[in-house]
Amino acid sequence: MAQLFNRSANALAKVTLIVGFLAAAGGAWASYEFYHSPYMTRVDLVREQPVMFSHKHHVEGLGIDCRYCHTSVEVSSSAGIPSTHTCMSCHSQVWVDAPILEPVRASYRENLPLEWIRVNDLPDFVYFDHSIHVGKGIGCTTCHGPIDQMPLVRQVHNLSMKWCLDCHRNPEAFVRPREEVFNVNWQPPADQLEMGGRLVQEYGIETKTYCSACHR
Repeated sequence: MAQLFNRSANALAKVTLIVGFLAAAGGAWASYEFYHSPYMTRVDLVREQPVMFSHKHHVEGLGIDCRYCHTSVEVSSSAGIPSTHTCMSCHSQVWVDAPILEPVRASYRENLPLEWIRVNDLPDFVYFDHSIHVGKGIGCTTCHGPIDQMPLVRQVHNLSMKWCLDCHRNPEAFVRPREEVFNVNWQPPADQLEMGGRLVQEYGIETKTYCSACHR
């Protein structure tokens, strides 16, 4: 019986399998890298805002407490976006003619809110309550990073489910004394795990890792 395949067919088949495997692996790697890239996660992405507000100037430079602008962070699921009236409580007296602040003055004159673009924005299917986390001793910089050093706000963490679960599974590694929650200069002590373990007990922190804790 005549041979159906040339002797080179075996080598060709092996090369085809190897190339196919490498292509599949390369495609999987490229997909993984793309999914975790800043383009998808928005990490370090600076969003264009109606006014280029500098936290570095207001927090580090002027020493303004987070709660002066984010008034509802201790009592509500939302930290709250400051109203134009809050901005004008200072800027009716300082930088009153600065061109960069004209959108703020226009908002105040016309009684129309500024349309700020949310930077740390979770999907709609994720429930997050600022007041609960603040009340349990999770500091602003734990999630928002060194916000006092940001001339323009950027997202520091990828806000993935794994990132959230790292804290929910090991709260003692992240919790701090309640009086230090809004202290942007606070640093974890050498005995963080020991101190955190005590605070977890004192604050009644539960390691809620079941789905409905965040997906409601």
